[in-house]
Amino acid sequence: MTALPTRPRPCIDTNCRGEHEPAERVALAASLCDARGLHFTKLRRQILELLWENDHPMGAYELIDELTLKISRPVGPPTVYRALEFLMSEGFASKIESLNAFVPCVHPERRNDCLFFICNTCGASTELEDQRFERLISEKAEQIGFRAARRVIEVEGTCTTCVDADVLQSVGER
Repeated sequence: MTALPTRPRPCIDTNCRGEHEPAERVALAASLCDARGLHFTKLRRQILELLWENDHPMGAYELIDELTLKISRPVGPPTVYRALEFLMSEGFASKIESLNAFVPCVHPERRNDCLFFICNTCGASTELEDQRFERLISEKAEQIGFRAARRVIEVEGTCTTCVDADVLQSVGER
């Protein structure tokens, strides 16, 4: 029995927490590439799939290792970096600067700047969209005559899972 292809669906929920199926998001990226007249190569797809399959930001060399295992042949850093540049330029992936690592963008159809919450304990990241931040940055930049080329907002701390684990551990130690 052959699996039915995943149909890409743009998200219309403006308060979405990014709870989408990875296959649907990869299919959406392929659909957006078609609409934009871009070539979504097998390698670009594989790298985006790897980003979606992992629950943490991935560095380029981690991607190289995972991709080499997946396709059973070596892949060079320039090849992976070029694919990552493409994925970032099209809004399919973002770079978390403080970690020098990459994550998939939950809503590539929106092309919004995102706010990343990064857990210092487990390394997980959560992407949130908030147009209030975009407007505020645009307004402040305009006030000083500044042209923002790229916006990166990262907040480091502890995620709910790790906070809950600390609480459980504390209770267990009593």
